[in-house]
Amino acid sequence: MTASAAPVRPPKPLFSNVSPAVPSPCISVCRLDEGKVCTGCFRHVEDIREWRAATDERRREIVRQASERRAQL
Repeated sequence: MTASAAPVRPPKPLFSNVSPAVPSPCISVCRLDEGKVCTGCFRHVEDIREWRAATDERRREIVRQASERRAQL
């Protein structure tokens, strides 16, 4: 009796939801202020963590919120 091998799946891509439709606002100045907001892109740390898995719609919302934070300076 031979056991059949499980089907081999290709590895998952590291960036499974990278979309060119909404580019990252990151400018490689990665420092958090006391409110946990990046002083470079003005995203909250939770938004940065969520970015890779976010839909384009959610990414647009994150960018909008970051723009509002920047405008408040």
